Amino acid sequence: MSAPISNVRPDPDLVLVDIADYVLKYEIQNSLAYETARNCLIDTLGCGLEALEYPACKKLLGPLVPGTTVPHGAKVPGTQFQLDPVQAAFNIGTMIRWLDFNDTWLAAEWGHPSDNLGGILATADWLSRTAVAAGKPPLLMRDVLTGMIKAHEIQGCIALENSFNKVGLDHVVLVKVASTAVVAQMLGLNRDEVINAVSLAWVDGQSLRTYRHAPNTGSRKSWAAGDATSRAVRLALIAKTGEMGYPSVLTAKTWGFYDVLFKGQPFRFQRPYGSYVMENVLFKISFPAEFHAQTAVECAMELHGRLKAAGKSADDIAKITIRTHEACIRIIDKKGPLANPADRDHCIQYMVAVPALYGRLTAADYEDEVARDPRIDALRDKIVCVEDPAYTRDYHDPDKRSIANALTVEFKDGTRLDEIVCEYPIGHRRRRAEGIPLLEDKFRTNLARMFPARQQDRILQASLDQKQLEAMPVHEYVDLYVI
Repeated sequence: MSAPISNVRPDPDLVLVDIADYVLKYEIQNSLAYETARNCLIDTLGCGLEALEYPACKKLLGPLVPGTTVPHGAKVPGTQFQLDPVQAAFNIGTMIRWLDFNDTWLAAEWGHPSDNLGGILATADWLSRTAVAAGKPPLLMRDVLTGMIKAHEIQGCIALENSFNKVGLDHVVLVKVASTAVVAQMLGLNRDEVINAVSLAWVDGQSLRTYRHAPNTGSRKSWAAGDATSRAVRLALIAKTGEMGYPSVLTAKTWGFYDVLFKGQPFRFQRPYGSYVMENVLFKISFPAEFHAQTAVECAMELHGRLKAAGKSADDIAKITIRTHEACIRIIDKKGPLANPADRDHCIQYMVAVPALYGRLTAADYEDEVARDPRIDALRDKIVCVEDPAYTRDYHDPDKRSIANALTVEFKDGTRLDEIVCEYPIGHRRRRAEGIPLLEDKFRTNLARMFPARQQDRILQASLDQKQLEAMPVHEYVDLYVI
């Protein structure tokens, strides 16, 4: 006869408690974290503006019921939409993730912590407008930056030691958890309510990685984070009503997250929550490419110049060997036909072939018009990846966090080029001084896609000065981006 199951409600899992205490109590003192968050903000919004040039993204935006406008609702930058915070979070989150050009975090799990901005900005804007309408003080952009730092930290610290991709789950589960915690704090939930909200995020059904891998790679990977951050706003609002949570959502025998979805293994943690992740986040500055390929693309750009200087072309190449790290091989080493842009921007061979041939890699280069060039697939067939264990070790080293790639080119006549090596991409913390001016130029380029010169100047003036941005009411800052 089996033992009876205890119906005594347990104390909340420590993981839930640590997250709640962090978002409610931790004071961020590091000015570098706020400076990096400001750069992250402008880069993320700029990526969203660029995505508005793509019909496949724009068709997903707007209210659920066409024509609906929400008084005091959150506004969606670059559009005329004013929506409830849940749908606004989906819109903003989808925009900023669409082109795979916002920031990145690489560890045991990968992800894009600025995906959380969808829920954070939508909630802050809605709360700010609602407060002003009631004669109360609005939220300030410093509150948004604080939320970004904390969402980055939650997502990134869990990702350091815990691989969700290895059990088939998509990294947007961490967007949902991090956004839920931060939005719950913004909504004024107490400690028990924040714990309840975070438990609801873990107990939710979680996204499979099916849409990120052959043979099913597809465009959901571009709106999955928007879906996650919007779901987070919904769950935090549900918890705000006093709805109960599930204290042992992770550890419950048989029915908890660990047993059902994580092969019975508890989460491991490398460090307590602070501001480490925002300070060390990776920016995608030069290329809209999956981050494990960023340094390979830099090498391919140099290769293009070397081929031109030597009077050679891709036709002269017999083989290109990419010396790389294990995560790159597992995610983006891809042979065979590529069905769509989502397939192509997760293929390192494609992301090396295009700059080697053209001397560029832009978002448009993943579209069918460019992909039809037969030279791309011909060169892809000549590219192979091999793991360098040292590169894999440096990838996981918390003091290095390199994303190294190296290209060796062999020609049909038996000659070869000296290996081209790049260990740290332009968006790495070790190259910040070199990267931030380029990141600001990227922001200016994206503003120019959408706004007249006077509006661009107002946005730049508000965005590039740290003190001015932090003191600005959220709704006033968002209004700068309205069409």
